[in-house]
Amino acid sequence: MTVNDIVKKAQDEMNKAVEFLKQEFRSVRTGRATPALVDTLRIDVESYDSSMSLKELANIAVTEGNVIIIKPFDPSTLKDIQRGIEKSGLGINPQNDGKMIRLPVPPLSGERRNQLTNHIKQLAEQQKVAVRTSRRDANKSFDAAKKAKTLSEDDAERGEEQVQKITDEFIKKIDKMTEEKAKEIMEV
Repeated sequence: MTVNDIVKKAQDEMNKAVEFLKQEFRSVRTGRATPALVDTLRIDVESYDSSMSLKELANIAVTEGNVIIIKPFDPSTLKDIQRGIEKSGLGINPQNDGKMIRLPVPPLSGERRNQLTNHIKQLAEQQKVAVRTSRRDANKSFDAAKKAKTLSEDDAERGEEQVQKITDEFIKKIDKMTEEKAKEIMEV
């Protein structure tokens, strides 16, 4: 493997960690209604004998400011969707009117805001670990290439420096995302 191959592989893995964190942050409640709160929820549908994401089962929209409307494509899945939302731990009680489900998103309490802020910090830390693991794997690849004499010591050292620089950039990106999400959660 060349230096560029190892660096590219590490960068791709770090990018995946950041993208995963973005997805996780989308599902964290901020006190505002957004379809992203529920669209990735896994719903066990008995009649289909499978588990599907909510966006595969229903139209999801936001109306009346802080109310999420869920209108299933197949009305027979309404009860399954309601059950899935109740089990999800979102802390929102679904209101089923027989045709659709309304999810009134209540404002967050100060204590809940602090819990969510701690939760996103934990999510961010997990992805920082993933980024650092990618760096470690890249450094191991450089060491292995040095031992196999496929890379010179200078090239391997230059590659390790590149990977460290990329690692620092991704860690900063994760910190910035976490800071913005925490600020969004703490807004009243």
